[in-house]
Amino acid sequence: MTPEKVLEVIETYRQLFIEKGIGKIDYPHNDLLDRETHGLEHCHGMLDKMVEFVREKRMEKVFRWLGFIQGVLWTTRVYPLTNLKDHNRPPEG
Repeated sequence: MTPEKVLEVIETYRQLFIEKGIGKIDYPHNDLLDRETHGLEHCHGMLDKMVEFVREKRMEKVFRWLGFIQGVLWTTRVYPLTNLKDHNRPPEG
C-alpha cells in the first residue's frame, strides 16, 4: 500500500467512527477490554497518530496498527473480511 492509500483508508475509518458517534480514547494497554465500544474508541484514537506516522515514513508501524484496527473492525462485526481486504486494494484502473 502506498502512503496515499493508507491515508485514504484512515479517512474511511475516521468517517465511519464519526458517523457511528464513536469517540476517541487511549485504552489502558495492560487491561483487558471491558466493553466492545472501548475497542472501537481506542481504534478511533489511533487514527491521528497513524497520520503522523505516515508523515514520518514509519510505514511498518502504520501497517501493524492498520492490521490491529481491521482486526477489531472484523471481530466487532463492523466489516466482513472481504470489505477489509478491499479497503487495502489499489484503485482499479
